[in-house]
Amino acid sequence: MARTTTSPVLDNGSVLPGYGARALTSHVSRLDLTGFRNYAALRLDVAASPVVLTGANGAGKTNLLEALSFFAPGRGIRKAPLPEVARLSGGVSDGGWAVAAQIDGPDGLVSLGTGLEARAEGGAARRSVRIDGEPARGQAAFAEYLCVVWLTPDMDRLFMEGGSARRQFVDRMVYGFDAEHARRLATYEQAMRGRQRLLRDNVGDSAWLSAEEETMAATGVALAAARREVVARLDAAIAEEEDLREASFPRASLTFKGEVEAWLDTGPALEAEDRLRATLAAGRARDSEAGRALHGPHRSDLVVHHRGKEMAASLCSTGEQKALLIAIVLAHARLLGLARGAAPVILLDEVAAHLDEGRRFALAERILALGAQAWLTGTDTRLFEAFDGQAQTFEVSSGSVRQI
Repeated sequence: MARTTTSPVLDNGSVLPGYGARALTSHVSRLDLTGFRNYAALRLDVAASPVVLTGANGAGKTNLLEALSFFAPGRGIRKAPLPEVARLSGGVSDGGWAVAAQIDGPDGLVSLGTGLEARAEGGAARRSVRIDGEPARGQAAFAEYLCVVWLTPDMDRLFMEGGSARRQFVDRMVYGFDAEHARRLATYEQAMRGRQRLLRDNVGDSAWLSAEEETMAATGVALAAARREVVARLDAAIAEEEDLREASFPRASLTFKGEVEAWLDTGPALEAEDRLRATLAAGRARDSEAGRALHGPHRSDLVVHHRGKEMAASLCSTGEQKALLIAIVLAHARLLGLARGAAPVILLDEVAAHLDEGRRFALAERILALGAQAWLTGTDTRLFEAFDGQAQTFEVSSGSVRQI
């Protein structure tokens, strides 16, 4: 159900776009786990308000967030192989696992389910995707009913690590606007691996090689265009917030840069496809020697700066980098809410523990203003006092959960 929130206002008294007096939500109202991590069986009923999960390290708080993350494209917040998610009993895997969520959205209730189904007679396990009990084609189908975004401790070094992690970060942002982006990314990577195998095997100039490069060109330009557009929209959304009366989180400036993106800046997509196809064909010998494709959107990168300091994020302090990352995730959630007509579910794993008191209050204020159902984990309930009774709190202990 929609609920009333406090609306951040600009200095001129107007309401910041996306922070309306009432915000639609698409939230989880029930979560069921079977054979998942340290949960043999769990049913958790929750309201639309933020969900705080507290308990000792290793109790299973992050496991609940991981379960929800399987309703987004990809392999979840831990990127774990699916068989490893199954509960262990006596050191032996129980085999399959299942996660089900009841979603209360603008169009009513819907049941989403996914898991790993063991096949009979030793056959390979198979991922299942179901909507209201009926089989669906891939995780992309969940996007019609639920959008999930997250921030985990593993992402703290996003601005310091290589471009691969930042591309994955951007791709997850794109999924919220276009779930088919995941399929295009998988197709591109499969074609890139196929091309490299052919080059390794000295196939030379063949129809198979040309076909792989054709696929890379078509899907690669589509990937670059989607990433470029979403990052540009997010940068503009963050710029809109510059007059917001709170300075606890720094503003980021974002650009997505690469060879293919530069081509899109100066010409149409079809021309960029032709250029990438020709570049790949001309670089076969060099790519064969290097053992990888030296051109394409898999080489592009997200560039982030601290707006106030005009400083690269990688040069900012650890605290500033964390604050920048939180600000980007929250701005992305706001942008998704505007585009989809309902706020996404936000998963924040151990975020509050690394914030000072002022930023914890600012985080709570932003979440409540978004009208989003955020799931937050922490070892100390005092970290969430900023929600001032507007969050539901649960204690997690050894695979059991109780409201407190």
